Amino acid sequence: MDYKTDILINLPYILFGGLGLFLVFQLYYLLFVYTRLARYKVASFKGTPVNTSVSVIICARNEQENLKNFLPTILQQDYPNFEVIVVNDYSDDETKWVLQDFGGKYNHLKIVDIKEHIKLKHSKKFALTMGIKAAQYDHLLLTDADCQPQSLHWLSEMADAFTEGKEIVLGYSPYFKTKGFLNKLIRFETTHTAISYLSYALKRNTYMGVGRNLAYTKSLFFKGKGFNAHMHIKSGDDDLFVNHNATKNNVNIAIHPDAHVYSLAKNTWKSYYKQKARHAGASVAYKKKHQYMLGTQLFTAITFYLMLIVCLACYPSLWYFALAAYLFRLLLQFIIFKPIYSKLAVKDLLLWLPILDLFFYFYICFNGIFNRSKKQNSWK
Repeated sequence: MDYKTDILINLPYILFGGLGLFLVFQLYYLLFVYTRLARYKVASFKGTPVNTSVSVIICARNEQENLKNFLPTILQQDYPNFEVIVVNDYSDDETKWVLQDFGGKYNHLKIVDIKEHIKLKHSKKFALTMGIKAAQYDHLLLTDADCQPQSLHWLSEMADAFTEGKEIVLGYSPYFKTKGFLNKLIRFETTHTAISYLSYALKRNTYMGVGRNLAYTKSLFFKGKGFNAHMHIKSGDDDLFVNHNATKNNVNIAIHPDAHVYSLAKNTWKSYYKQKARHAGASVAYKKKHQYMLGTQLFTAITFYLMLIVCLACYPSLWYFALAAYLFRLLLQFIIFKPIYSKLAVKDLLLWLPILDLFFYFYICFNGIFNRSKKQNSWK
């Protein structure tokens, strides 16, 4: 018997063995990573005796309508001592006048204007740095112009999470629910990302945060030399900063419903593709251990689905083995994700899990392959 015949005889064992191997990898993430968040008891930080003064920082470029709609919910937060800094990064719409109008009504609003210089084309990181330098307080809370806190206690929840020794607070920022499959996919992707970074934070292995709802100290920012290590990458003002400055002991999470911050999701496939392309570009600057960690998770999920297809195509008579592997993983996902989806306010997506999970992994993989090393030109 030659080696080719031997391979053909053992091929079903090789293929189904490979399927089983990648299933084991997926079970590891479900059982030993994501269960951290599933078991996490969400508690309110509001009212804890931290007494933290806070500077809220928002960077805006041509955001007149979003500022009109969402800035009041930030300026009216129920918190004793805070300022709101809006960095107007040479907007050419009516942003300047909108901010001046708000400034006449709220004396805790501080406006930082950046003038355009033809020889200096900068990213959001420069604007954010200007806002941080202008901040009166050491504790900073970041969000965006198109974001709306879930409640007037958002600031309390995030600020009071700066318990002893904590320099970074990771919040959660879902998207507003609208009609259509694209909105479901975006909300699912945001939820999946949150499950991952919050679970790893609970494992004391923090690798990222999201700038729509993120807090850290001004002293940590300057101790870590700001964005200097990745200023050449236009995106990453949030995840790369956290990736480079988080330790095992200086991170807390705040995901009480009052701490949620909602924002507007992209409404076209083109704009969503560009958004994910920016995120893929930032991931190349993650710490190597986190690149391997996240790459392994993505690779094993994609390969698990591919192995399912190959096994079914090559050995349709053994369909029940492939189906059993798929259903076992799916069942565990439902069990583990159900309490998480409740905490993250996306219970409606649970029934869409079989479709969205498959679509998500292949879309993210496709986007990452084509954009991981692509030069970024957008402001963010």
